[in-house]
Amino acid sequence: MTPENPVQLIPAPMSVEGIEGSDRGGFALDARTTVSAGPGTGSTERWLRSTLAPALGLALAPAAEGEGAAKNTIRLVVDETLEPEEYRLRIRADEGVELRGGSGAGVFWAAQTLRQLLGPDAFRRAPLAGTKPVVLAEQTVEDRPRFSWRGMMLDVARHFTHKSDVLRYLDLLAAHKLNVFHFHLTDDQGWRIEIKRYPKLTEIGAWRARTKWGHRFSDLWDEKPYGGYYTQDDIREIVAYAAERHITVVPEIDIPGHSQAAIAAYPELGNSDVIDTAALAPWETWGVNPNVLAPTEYTVRFYEGVLEEVLELFPADVSPFIHMGGDECPKDQWKQSPTAQARIEELGLADEDELQSWMIRHFDDWLSHRGRRLIGWDEILEGGLAQGATVSSWRGYAGGITAAEAGHDVVMCPEQQVYLDHRQDGGTDEPMPIGYVRTLEDVYRFEPVPPGLSPEAAAHVIGTQANVWTEVMQDRSRIDYQVFPRLVAFAEVAWSALPAPEARDFEGFERRMAEHYRRLDALGVDYRPPGGPLPWQKRPGVQGFPREGAPPNV
Repeated sequence: MTPENPVQLIPAPMSVEGIEGSDRGGFALDARTTVSAGPGTGSTERWLRSTLAPALGLALAPAAEGEGAAKNTIRLVVDETLEPEEYRLRIRADEGVELRGGSGAGVFWAAQTLRQLLGPDAFRRAPLAGTKPVVLAEQTVEDRPRFSWRGMMLDVARHFTHKSDVLRYLDLLAAHKLNVFHFHLTDDQGWRIEIKRYPKLTEIGAWRARTKWGHRFSDLWDEKPYGGYYTQDDIREIVAYAAERHITVVPEIDIPGHSQAAIAAYPELGNSDVIDTAALAPWETWGVNPNVLAPTEYTVRFYEGVLEEVLELFPADVSPFIHMGGDECPKDQWKQSPTAQARIEELGLADEDELQSWMIRHFDDWLSHRGRRLIGWDEILEGGLAQGATVSSWRGYAGGITAAEAGHDVVMCPEQQVYLDHRQDGGTDEPMPIGYVRTLEDVYRFEPVPPGLSPEAAAHVIGTQANVWTEVMQDRSRIDYQVFPRLVAFAEVAWSALPAPEARDFEGFERRMAEHYRRLDALGVDYRPPGGPLPWQKRPGVQGFPREGAPPNV
């Protein structure tokens, strides 16, 4: 058998060195292959047996005592001379495979590369009949990530993603060496996390009577009641599953806007001196909602209670960051509210922007005293940024630039570039088309660090994130269609040391994608085919909100 050549790796590694003139035939995993797991590599050892072994039809049994250097062994080694997520994958015919990483995470990323080297069938759940062992060419792959934060946000508030599908997405992130899962758990349309001291949040806030079908301008409705939520044990399972895959989970509890579901459950959270909050229900449509939290001591204490349970469910070693939203908070009700105006006067604030900033600052301080870091959308800059806050720059680069120049950490996720709910093509067949056209090539040429940023500020861009808002994504297949294959291009941008956008080898990436589509097929991902949507992926007659031309660079 001919050894496999690793030219199809995604994300692109730093270096791949083959063995010139070798006639030893390479290395093949077979029924005798064992795993020797050094200290700190238990998660990769378990993953090899639970995920890779079934695909290959192998046991990958533990190596016998003293057999760590045996010929037919996969050796897992933590080497602290490497950076934490750096790895070195070494394949030799007479030595087996060595996965060496700077930490357990580095070893795990090496295992993801090994899986790609084994071919698309290694991404299945069981071996195909008659499958022959793959012979791996002797080689050394050396690699490390560009950014420490390589994320995807999934909105489960607008359309609920069942637990099994969340776990599936964690596997998909891991397969692409993405290491942050931003879990958007609350919004106007639904509250998705069980809080035991406030049971109405899920009894009432997790369910809506009907749902807008398409963009908010559409006149179509899905008249079925809709909802769902994660129990606290579901959350613990998701967090543990992510930790096994070296993925940080960032839960988002949105304040003070995007809160109608919470107000529907507990009307005293809203501005009841302006509107009848008891008449509210979880919102059935999309957009920016005027019903925001009242800036009262009751509201602050309520959300401290919510966060106490959230912190217990998301331990600090897995979830050092807590996302507090802070975006799209209309101030109209506060301007009309005697209670809010009295609060502004009591606190000595200038205006309603500073009132929102006061609330964010309070929770920044509250979280920091408990060993956590607050992160919020770039609107938290308005009225003054909390001292320890990190900014998710979504409205463009500008907010991130301002925050980074002021010494705050930033995650770049501009909607004009990496909002994956935006359409992938300008054709009329795109389902429920939203936003600007962002093709696979557009995402591949996205640059998270804007030119002109000072070196000191650039160091505060800790990473980048693709955001997946689900207003027009009703189920797993629709999410897959919008996310893939563009998330693959994004993963390479986040991981690999690529040249400037205009100098990137997109044609080479497309050639590697030909192999990667086969991996996605094996994983059962309903991606958008390069030639356009399949008949069942279209949504004819459902109104979207396409925006024409190139997106602004703001």
